[in-house]
Amino acid sequence: MEYDEKLARFRQAHLNPFNKELGPKQHEQGPSEEALDISSEETLPELPPGEPGFHCSERVMDLGLSEDHFSRPVGLFLASDVQQLQQAIEECKQVILELPEQSEKQKDAVVRLIHLRLKLQELKDPNEDEPNIRVLLEHRFYKEKSKSVKQTCDKCNTIIWGLIQTWYTCTGCYYRCHSKCLSLISKPCVSSKVSHQAEYELNICPETGLDSQDYRCAECRVPISLRGVPSEARQCDYTGQYYCSHCHWNDLAVIPARVVHNWDFEPRKVSRCSLRYLALMVSRPVLRLREINPLLFNYVEELVEIRKLRQDILLMKPYFITCKEAMEARLLLQLQDRQHFVENDEMYSIQDLLDVHLGRLGCSLTETHTLFAKHIKLDCERCQAKGFVCELCREGDVLFPFDSHTSVCADCSAVFHRDCYYDNSTTCPKCARLNLRKQSLLQEPDPDLDA
Repeated sequence: MEYDEKLARFRQAHLNPFNKELGPKQHEQGPSEEALDISSEETLPELPPGEPGFHCSERVMDLGLSEDHFSRPVGLFLASDVQQLQQAIEECKQVILELPEQSEKQKDAVVRLIHLRLKLQELKDPNEDEPNIRVLLEHRFYKEKSKSVKQTCDKCNTIIWGLIQTWYTCTGCYYRCHSKCLSLISKPCVSSKVSHQAEYELNICPETGLDSQDYRCAECRVPISLRGVPSEARQCDYTGQYYCSHCHWNDLAVIPARVVHNWDFEPRKVSRCSLRYLALMVSRPVLRLREINPLLFNYVEELVEIRKLRQDILLMKPYFITCKEAMEARLLLQLQDRQHFVENDEMYSIQDLLDVHLGRLGCSLTETHTLFAKHIKLDCERCQAKGFVCELCREGDVLFPFDSHTSVCADCSAVFHRDCYYDNSTTCPKCARLNLRKQSLLQEPDPDLDA
């Protein structure tokens, strides 16, 4: 009997308001009856066993509906379609604005808003429908898994909410955009241009005027003007063309033409496309300074020092290629970031010139030069055995072609003391002996012809 009473009280306290077995009387209670039920809630009458009554007060029937609906557990979504979720998101935003700042309820509401947006994203843009790789206009897009919110879409110029939005990054030019913006991209990947035609525009800001562009953006072709109506025209200092605010974000970059002609490293405003191209080209050795601006070596003393160090390294390279110890130690990998330094002494990249301007390249290249010379002249006996003796004076220590006090013959690669070479003549004595030997051989009669 006592068990039946407890069971009846439990059922009464946990009444399901949507139970179809409720009678009409329970739904037609008046205000006076409601007050009576509330006051007499603590003294419930005994119920006969087998006939549990469903008498419930309005306090129990409310089920917390008078409070804000954000008190429901996180993850319980009653909305099943996009329209309902959007309406719930708008209501959640309004409640967040009305709640006190930094309050616990506001924090819970923000968490609720995030989960609602995640649910909406799953319905509108399901992950299983998005491929991991998308190829478009030579772009190779990979779907990102990062949830960072520090990225900006290069197409629509809005923040990429990585937590709730799908976004892609091109592995060639690092173009970032929403998945919904992929179909709107109209510019090919600049990495293809770098691969096929790696060269700079070496005219300083080659402007042709807005009329040559038909008063349209050079990239997306939307109408632009200098007055800002309908869209502001922004000039790229690299190409000289004008772009809209979506294609030109006032990013700053060093202009190669200003560097090679004026030794000017001040960053200037460029378009997004030019910024990506310059970023990909920054380490490519495509500048032959002797042809573009040979007077630059007279103006910048550091370039003369760098050129001499590079020439010495090229003279050291044959020693390392034929030395077993040097190959095992991989000494030439000291310059793996500047591979062109062991190939020629004429080509430069913008990064090389920037490091020369900042004083970094001279220090690092001097350390590498000292390491290479130490191996050849002190550490390795095989390399020491490949040294030279001055054939003019035949005195002094063993000479090497990269020594500062030596001169090297361009024809036979013989090495002499610089003072001995210029005191005697400008002609290599070894080459002179070879020429005399050739002439004597030509003057000797052929015994076969005499016979």
